[in-house]
Amino acid sequence: MNTMIKMVRSLAMVAAVAIAAPANAAGGKIEVDFQQWSFAGPFGYFDRGQLQRGFKVYRENCSACHGLSRVAFRNLAEDGGPGFTEEQAKAIAKEYTVIDGPDDLGDMFERPAILADRFPSPFPNENAARASNNGAYPPDFSLLAKARAPQRGFPWFVFDIFTQYQENGPDYIYSLLTGYVDAPEGVEVPEGQYFNHSFLAGQFISMAPPLYEEAVEYTDGTPMTTENYARDVAAFMMWAAEPHLEERKKIGFRVMLFLIVFAGMLYFTKKKVWRDVEH
Repeated sequence: MNTMIKMVRSLAMVAAVAIAAPANAAGGKIEVDFQQWSFAGPFGYFDRGQLQRGFKVYRENCSACHGLSRVAFRNLAEDGGPGFTEEQAKAIAKEYTVIDGPDDLGDMFERPAILADRFPSPFPNENAARASNNGAYPPDFSLLAKARAPQRGFPWFVFDIFTQYQENGPDYIYSLLTGYVDAPEGVEVPEGQYFNHSFLAGQFISMAPPLYEEAVEYTDGTPMTTENYARDVAAFMMWAAEPHLEERKKIGFRVMLFLIVFAGMLYFTKKKVWRDVEH
């Protein structure tokens, strides 16, 4: 009897934790601002203008600390990407230097990047990255939109199956970039850190606020606000993490359509074959 009671209590505790709002390591609730994304839903697609703006925000505000090591320059000109031409992608690649070699003498050398190269890391190794960021290691942006996101918990993940909500990564990135606020009264922020109510690992983050009004010049008329910068770079990071998202959704729709037609054909075939057989 005691064992049954303990099991019931344990299940109740698990359910309570699952239903509760996501919490960070410090025990506070994470505030996530849900956004409207063009790539959401079964027919979602990337906004080319938004991806290009997000890439510009990354280059001018984020690339000094955060790498993009799993993205090649050629990806910028591929279908489903930011929509750069091959010549534009080549011009972007030439602005970067990569280590190549060894040469005939066995030495490594530097050269301008080409389309086949991936974006080089801003630091030679992790130790150098930590030394330049007060001990914190800036994560690579390649897969961050898929790797970092608060868990929705029960019952929300059940609803997400039917609504096909998969944008918790970009929502979290947007919330983090816009989540820098003054610490509540009585909360002491450690030296060299900042208060952020949307940070997964705790309310204190080592990264200084990376975005501010008019930090990056937009040439398409989009308002140069912190919110737009955060939204655009989050969309770009979603593309970097899943560059074939549009093709995946197109194939998924075709497969579902085929299965529906195939199921209908099977049903009518069965009716025709077995119509004279008594059951």
